[in-house]
Amino acid sequence: MSDKRFAVLLCAEDSDFVKKLYGGYFGVFVGMLGEEGETWEPYRITCGDFPRDEELESYDGVVVTGSCSDAHGNDIWILKLVNLLKKLDSMNKRILGICFGHQILCRALGGKTGRAVSGWDVGVRMINLSPSMHNFPCLLPIYECHRDEVWELPPQAEVIAWSDKTVVEMFKYKDHIMGIQGHPEYTKDLFLNIVDRLLHRNLIQESEADMGKARAEEQVPEAEAWKRLCKSFLKGPTHNPISAIVPKLS
Repeated sequence: MSDKRFAVLLCAEDSDFVKKLYGGYFGVFVGMLGEEGETWEPYRITCGDFPRDEELESYDGVVVTGSCSDAHGNDIWILKLVNLLKKLDSMNKRILGICFGHQILCRALGGKTGRAVSGWDVGVRMINLSPSMHNFPCLLPIYECHRDEVWELPPQAEVIAWSDKTVVEMFKYKDHIMGIQGHPEYTKDLFLNIVDRLLHRNLIQESEADMGKARAEEQVPEAEAWKRLCKSFLKGPTHNPISAIVPKLS
């Protein structure tokens, strides 16, 4: 039985849909990453619910979720999150960032993010994994749903995946931090619901929604491969740590 502890920093409000089907985004991430005997705890960051300093040491890993907010914004909770991520980095805690989480990690570590010059990416996209990711396929499809991207990597970080749309699809920082621009946690029904919500809020055009849905029909992400990749990073030596997946920086 594992006694590992993990925190999920929830950076988006739960929709009625995700609450009904998955018990909220916390349920989505625990469903993908959780295993028997582990302790997973949610923190609703946007509501000011942050882990206390004395709690941080107890966590073996931290997940930072997606968000409707901009990682380059200066909302109070975003600035507080940046400081928390800097603290976790100083503690060498394993951190996995997804979409907004990927971008805010980049910012916290000294990189830059902003609007993607080429606009929204909505749908399923094939990404190229670095040859150093030798335990995984060189090509993996993933759900994408973002209009921001990493502009400039933090010092000591390296790109470990890219696509024809986004230069930094994944990055790693030292051996304990990894960001993924796409959404390995999405299911098809969750993706389609989010596209409809974006359209309803006039954040994307109908043509973008239609194209994204069509791409999701044409190709299905390899959920098990993404699950294995995320677990292998987040869970350390017993799950083949990132230091064994990609070489250390000299």
